[in-house]
Amino acid sequence: MTRKRRNFSAQFKFNVALEAVKESKTLSELAGEHGVHPNQITRWKQQLIKEGAEIFSRNPNHEQDKSQAMETDLFEQIGRLKMELEWLKKKVP
Repeated sequence: MTRKRRNFSAQFKFNVALEAVKESKTLSELAGEHGVHPNQITRWKQQLIKEGAEIFSRNPNHEQDKSQAMETDLFEQIGRLKMELEWLKKKVP
């Protein structure tokens, strides 16, 4: 029977890696406490040290893309409203 692959949230990975970086507990203690293999904790710790918390999110650029798309839409709307305002100013004596 196959075992289902476990998925951990970015926040969980960050918290475990942060505890490992603090070195207040051994890797074995952390592994037993959180139910994760010590090698996995070591990898998360190395990633945290190397790249920071952003690496655990699934798509860090997704947030940027969403904000840029929203910004573009808002600028388009501003342009349309300015055009309507100018048109209305010309129509009203």
